[in-house]
Amino acid sequence: MSDNELESTESASSAFPVIRDVKPSAIINWLHLGLADTRRAGFSSLFYGAFFAAAGWLMHFVFSEAYGLFAGLTTGFLLLGPFLAMGLYDLSRQMELGEQPRLIPSLIAWRPNILNVGIFSGVLVVILLIWARASLVIFALFFEGGLPTFNDVMLSVITFKQPTFTIMYFFVGGLFAAIVFAISVVAVPLMADRKTDAITAAIASIFACLRNPLTMLFWGFCIVVLVGFGFATSFLGLIITMPVVGHATWHAYRDVVEANVLLSN
Repeated sequence: MSDNELESTESASSAFPVIRDVKPSAIINWLHLGLADTRRAGFSSLFYGAFFAAAGWLMHFVFSEAYGLFAGLTTGFLLLGPFLAMGLYDLSRQMELGEQPRLIPSLIAWRPNILNVGIFSGVLVVILLIWARASLVIFALFFEGGLPTFNDVMLSVITFKQPTFTIMYFFVGGLFAAIVFAISVVAVPLMADRKTDAITAAIASIFACLRNPLTMLFWGFCIVVLVGFGFATSFLGLIITMPVVGHATWHAYRDVVEANVLLSN
């Protein structure tokens, strides 16, 4: 690679992307395209969905007697979703380029930008660990009736039997989720697509949320509903909903971030 080509690549990876205004109605198209990509990719997409479901089942088994920690790790596990869904973004990128979606290349989609993806995933892991600890504290302080079972927790949330616990859990959990959503909604696809550095990608993601607050609020709500459905079906629904969310997020990125137009920092 020549010095000019190297300089151009480094400039592109650190340049700030152009963020577009996107109406909330675009979410319907994202979900439609996400479902279409899931169908087209078939096994490759469902592999990732099965991974999310299996992770939920594994945590349920390992922490069957510690539901405070189980709840925190299970919901917190999805804080890592933007990183874990990188393979789904790559599958959508492959199909966008007219290629046949292939699972193996998608599994190593992080390698071309390993340093920045590693930094970003490290930040997500730290947030996950903090949330897991916060979850335990909330259970200890606000859940009444001794050591809860999974059914106790679900019944308490669904029936609003313990309103203080439910409000506090969702309020604190919502703050963590909002932070992760704001810094990652377009950051990981951006790092995968343009090899953008982690800081620029995170700032671009926050800017995308600030420029499109209503659209991103509704999109975040849609993600919560789809993931919540997966939880309500004992993680089985995640086999379908997570690939749809992952592919749809790629199309959200394509709509929000203007293609091949970069502004210098």
